[in-house]
Amino acid sequence: MTIKLPKLIATSVVRGSQQGESHGGVFTVNFDKQEGKQHVDWNRAEIDFEGRGADRGLRGITFFGDDIYIAASDELFCYDRHFKIQDSFRNRYLKHCHEICRMETVIFLTSTGFDSLLVFDLEKKKYVWGFHLQRQYERWTGHKFDPRTGTGPRPVNDFHINMIHVDDTGIYLSGLHTNALLYLNSKMEVSEVCTLPAGAHNAQPYRDGLLFNDTASDCVRYVGRDGHNQAFKIVTYDDADIEFAGIDDSKIARQSFGRGLCPVDNRFIAGGSSPSTISLYDLEANQKIGSVNLSMDIRNAIHGLELWPYSD
Repeated sequence: MTIKLPKLIATSVVRGSQQGESHGGVFTVNFDKQEGKQHVDWNRAEIDFEGRGADRGLRGITFFGDDIYIAASDELFCYDRHFKIQDSFRNRYLKHCHEICRMETVIFLTSTGFDSLLVFDLEKKKYVWGFHLQRQYERWTGHKFDPRTGTGPRPVNDFHINMIHVDDTGIYLSGLHTNALLYLNSKMEVSEVCTLPAGAHNAQPYRDGLLFNDTASDCVRYVGRDGHNQAFKIVTYDDADIEFAGIDDSKIARQSFGRGLCPVDNRFIAGGSSPSTISLYDLEANQKIGSVNLSMDIRNAIHGLELWPYSD
């Protein structure tokens, strides 16, 4: 049986880049042709360059009809299918955005710099809802707020919320310092779905279990409800082939840093890593199908990763 390999879209962040340099981009990756193509070179200079990632690059991706929505640190951009910017949307409570997720006619965004989630209404073209995560007396809690007013939370990054997944069962979120996948129900009650290893990225329900980048262990991991555990080691390269090798690790993404994760279907998943590489994994065969490298610059790390939904 011939398997049709997917086409994907990815964003990247060039961590540790300096003002005036390119600090991210948007790519499509065609696994049938084993090639990647850059469509956007992100080099805006009017951002905060302090810190490893700071406001650099482009982040989460989602789609609505023919529109492609891509988040920067503090702005949501709307592109057409030819990657021309159609519009953009800011909010005082959107800071250090990471992943985003569409559900019907709204987009959920992580606002890492406020330990919050925001909702953008695609029909009203406005941010209409926010939720601020807190932990009190060893219990997860939080409260909703209106991002159109000045009554929201103060800037805080205790949990580093960087992942959001929304489906018919509810809202799932996690961060570098939550140490768990969290579930938010319709009553704004927060509960723990399961624990996560330190430093995990992109945790999301998948099949009957959990899929995530086990970043500290340099692997993509699937854990079933029955305890079945599959781990795929992330690709590494010869140090001689790495650009900017040896730069201070506190300012860059190291080799095999896993971030960006996209289920293709119930069998195949795609994962991102540094230097900017997309790999395709087969859960049934328990093996990596292949990888496409977009840059050998060790600072250049994949961020957002999604299936390309269009036929062209």
